[in-house]
Amino acid sequence: MSWLQHPHSRRKVMTVTAGLVAGATLPAMGAMRAAAATTAQQERFLNPVIWQDFADLEVIRVGDTYYYTGSTMHYSPGAPVLRSYDLVNWEFIGHSVPVLDFGDAYDLKGARAYVQGIYASSMRYRPSDKTFYWVGQIGWQRSYVYRATDAAGPWTRHAEIGSIYYDAGLLFDDDGTPYVAYGANEIRVAQLSADLRTEVRSEHVLTKPDALHYMEGSRFYKINGNYYIFVTRPPNGQYIWKSTSGPFGPYEMREVLLDLPGPIPGGGIPHQGSLVDTPNGDWYYMGFIDAYPGGRVPALAPVTWNAAGWPELQKADGAWGETYPYPLPPHPLPPMTGADTFEGTALAPYWEWNHNPDTAAFTVGNGLTLRTATVTDDLYSARNTLTRRIQGPASTATVVLDCSGMADGDRAGLAMLRDYSAWIGVTRQNGVSRLVMFDGLTMDTSWNTTGTGTERARADLPASGSRVWLRASADISPGPGRQAIFSYSTDGTTFTRLGPAYTLNERPHFFMGYRFAVFNHATKALGGTVRVERFDVSACAPTAQAGTVDTNAWYVIVNRNSGKVLDVSGVSSEDGAALTQWARIDGTNQQFQFVDSGGGYYRLKARHSGKVLDVSSWSTADNAAIHQWSDHDGVNQQFRLADSPDGYFRLINRNSGKAVEVPGFSSDDGTGIVQYSDWGGVNQQWKLVRVGFTGLSSC
Repeated sequence: MSWLQHPHSRRKVMTVTAGLVAGATLPAMGAMRAAAATTAQQERFLNPVIWQDFADLEVIRVGDTYYYTGSTMHYSPGAPVLRSYDLVNWEFIGHSVPVLDFGDAYDLKGARAYVQGIYASSMRYRPSDKTFYWVGQIGWQRSYVYRATDAAGPWTRHAEIGSIYYDAGLLFDDDGTPYVAYGANEIRVAQLSADLRTEVRSEHVLTKPDALHYMEGSRFYKINGNYYIFVTRPPNGQYIWKSTSGPFGPYEMREVLLDLPGPIPGGGIPHQGSLVDTPNGDWYYMGFIDAYPGGRVPALAPVTWNAAGWPELQKADGAWGETYPYPLPPHPLPPMTGADTFEGTALAPYWEWNHNPDTAAFTVGNGLTLRTATVTDDLYSARNTLTRRIQGPASTATVVLDCSGMADGDRAGLAMLRDYSAWIGVTRQNGVSRLVMFDGLTMDTSWNTTGTGTERARADLPASGSRVWLRASADISPGPGRQAIFSYSTDGTTFTRLGPAYTLNERPHFFMGYRFAVFNHATKALGGTVRVERFDVSACAPTAQAGTVDTNAWYVIVNRNSGKVLDVSGVSSEDGAALTQWARIDGTNQQFQFVDSGGGYYRLKARHSGKVLDVSSWSTADNAAIHQWSDHDGVNQQFRLADSPDGYFRLINRNSGKAVEVPGFSSDDGTGIVQYSDWGGVNQQWKLVRVGFTGLSSC
């Protein structure tokens, strides 16, 4: 039994570890719940450890502190630096590449640099000079080295090297000598000069076996005197090469994982990433999961080493575990969500611009002032679009915008930004400001704009109104058909939906996931301004209705009247165990998966037992009990979802045509669930909440 807490990005599960032994008879659920307060507990974390887009990652340890870097492509500043003390809770502290000063395309001057810039790169610390170094390829001409004495910065450019260190993995040997493993399919190792300014030598050290299909993403280690190059076969495999002779080999290979089921329903297989140890000598593997439309998100799993010096991933039931024990005592940090009112004189480190900004066209302090920096009708060509990662699997961004300084022809607003985009905002035409919602902003696979957008809805602003709240609520859980909803308010309290739901593009070829983005650009002439008073990102619980059930997901089913959830009594796995309502504790006996029976009907499978909801004895009578039973796909085990107001639904049994109900409008724990004639009462209305979210509002 587990109690899941999800304070935004901090992933914690409390699991009973005493009082139960293998093969023991489970006590009644009520007794277990009563005993929980006095039972020894162990804290566990839930994957992904950060449900935000942080791809091509590397994690290192310096003393008792962990640092994380990843790719950012065309976003500026690049190569974010995160910090943690337990490998689970993370915070932004800076960027290794302060500005993408690699040519006019990165400034959106005459060209664009979409899906260029910061690819997989490497950050390491050298104790001998107490300095952090970042190494990465930019374009296909050269590589760059940045350095800092504090991982939070300031970082400065240190060197340009005329070699292409594609998917670089930096290693400092015991004597401080720097090496870089790099390449695709044919992996090379370069020795750099002691000052990391020039290349001393480079040798080909290994070639991809034919069976691997493709190989890249090098990470380079020296562990117990052996040299290891950790590589990925995207998107479904991870391999490690070992040399006992030195950094230039020879190397032999072992498989770490291939086609291993991941911990996110609908998501990909964890791969690429980094090995890292704890001060206690325990090892972990942090890989990323393809989870579009949200991007690529990190997951953590323990690793052990066998006697021959090869790492072995610790699986859970043949898969990458959804939960594991914390690597170290939990060290909570401020969440990666929350509000920014832009005090001070600099942006917080979680902000990144779409390409380099025009620094003369924005100011920070008493809000964020955005002056128009580009005259264009194409958002993809507009400078000074500021982005923030979306918290998955669902979250809401709310922007408070003072638009009193807008000029004729200006557009300002809040976008869901990717190669297929949509936005809500304010346009000013002929002296009149209006609220609009646009979609249909598109790019082709060469990142040329193919659509500048179509207005789908508009609303008038009050004549005296210059302040507006803009909101985007997005479900970025993996898979097709995920949507964002746009709304607005003129008082900050009552929000009105504007335009149709926008279906997000989940194709991976853009590499980066969707981001929230605030913008202000001109279509006629420069000179207008807006002030962003506040930008708030809040995690929320993604819900499902009749047309949006994900058969890969697990759901908690919440009654509208009582707020309690469906629960298999006593955590029983026996046929005939009663369905009750109970306060949510996130036990697996409160988690259900929808199994498609065809014709819009589903069986509801309990996670702990594998059994399904069943109307007792095929009854068609009111008040017939609902229990769990082995799945035989009978019509008394099949239910359809009938929509009710405000995102709720009724569960209608196929055999009887009756609805699943909490009798007597009870709010008591342990009340047995029955079927009753469908009359639409709130005690017959339910909401689906994806597993992993407690105490959060729905989007």
